[in-house]
Amino acid sequence: MPRQPEGVVRTPEETVAEAQRLLDEGKPFHAHEVFEDAWKSGPDTERELWRGLAQLAVGLTHTARGNLMGGVRLLRRGAGAAEAWASASGEATPHGIDIASVAAWARELAEEVEREGRPVNAGARAPRLRGVDAGR
Repeated sequence: MPRQPEGVVRTPEETVAEAQRLLDEGKPFHAHEVFEDAWKSGPDTERELWRGLAQLAVGLTHTARGNLMGGVRLLRRGAGAAEAWASASGEATPHGIDIASVAAWARELAEEVEREGRPVNAGARAPRLRGVDAGR
């Protein structure tokens, strides 16, 4: 599967919409690349937000591809990074992203993967970046 083009500068709205589309299509690694572009091209004040979301997406990639322990670590690391950014910035829903829900999703998925010990279907387990009902 071809990779996403690198270095694309998007607005935060475009970043979230494109990443959600890719997550829904079962392409979390591609979503990771979209978040990585935002991390590298966005304002310094948001770097940790986008980096945490990129870690979550690549954590989902690993859990889908069978690298369960690596995926679990990245899911937890990404959840912690996004929550730390939200706490430090005072923004619970930056660009409409529901940080608490996304972090809870990541931790629940990490626990499930540890408990079940098997890969997950990335598209079926994609997070809702803007909350449970957004876009569905």
